[in-house]
Amino acid sequence: MCSNLQKAMIDLIEVFHSYSGKEGDKYKLSKEELKTLLQNELSGLMAESKDPAVIMTDLDENQDGEVDFQEFVVLVAAVVVACHTFFEDLDKGNVTPCSRS
Repeated sequence: MCSNLQKAMIDLIEVFHSYSGKEGDKYKLSKEELKTLLQNELSGLMAESKDPAVIMTDLDENQDGEVDFQEFVVLVAAVVVACHTFFEDLDKGNVTPCSRS
């Protein structure tokens, strides 16, 4: 039986591969694939962020015009750290949560 962290890692890999390869290399995200992934999977968290073209440029470490899994994980890690910081601040009373409908 998988631990919660193992399940999260499997989910991360599966999400990446559900978007990669629709426009070429199945192990990389094209600019359009990355944009679709961000819109579908992180729209609430990335709403006020940079546009996907800028994110692509920031992530594409090897400048090949695509985002491989390692480059993608950098984005996910940055978002997780930002969320963790937000919830730490929330616990300290430094921020207020969004109202829920």
